[in-house]
Amino acid sequence: MENSLPIIPAKRYFTIGEVGDLCGVKPHVLRYWEQEFTQLRPMKRRGNRRYYQHHEVLMIRRIRDLLYDQGFTISGARNKMQELLQQGPDHPAEEDVFLAGIEVSESMLELIDEPNELTSPEVSLNPWTQVRRELLVIRDLLGLES
Repeated sequence: MENSLPIIPAKRYFTIGEVGDLCGVKPHVLRYWEQEFTQLRPMKRRGNRRYYQHHEVLMIRRIRDLLYDQGFTISGARNKMQELLQQGPDHPAEEDVFLAGIEVSESMLELIDEPNELTSPEVSLNPWTQVRRELLVIRDLLGLES
C-alpha cells in the first residue's frame, strides 16, 4: 500500500494536514499516534500548530505500514518501532542513512535542525532565497568548493 502514497516533497516542514495527505491518515489519527508513539514529536509553534520534518513523515509511514498493512496492534507497533530505534550500528536509522559518510559541523547542524528566524515556517522568504540557502548548506555538507 505504501507504493500508492504520494512522493514526499522536498520541504523542511509539513503541517498536520499535509502529513495526513502524504501518509493517508486523518489529522486526528496523527494526534493520537503522538500519544502512543513517544518517538513521534513534531515541533509545535504558535497556537500549538504542529510542524513535522521529513524524518517524522517517514516514521508515520512506517507506523501506518505496521498498523494497516502488517496488522500489528498499537502496542505491537510501538514495540517494533522501539526495536528499530535500538538497532545497532549495523542497521542505521532511516533518517541517518542520507548523511552516512558525510562529516557535519556543529554550525551546519544548527542551521539544518534548529528552527530560527531564517528557517521557521512562519517566516515567508522569497522561495529562491530559501532554495539558495539550502543549496549552500548541501554544498558545504558535500565539501564542494564554490
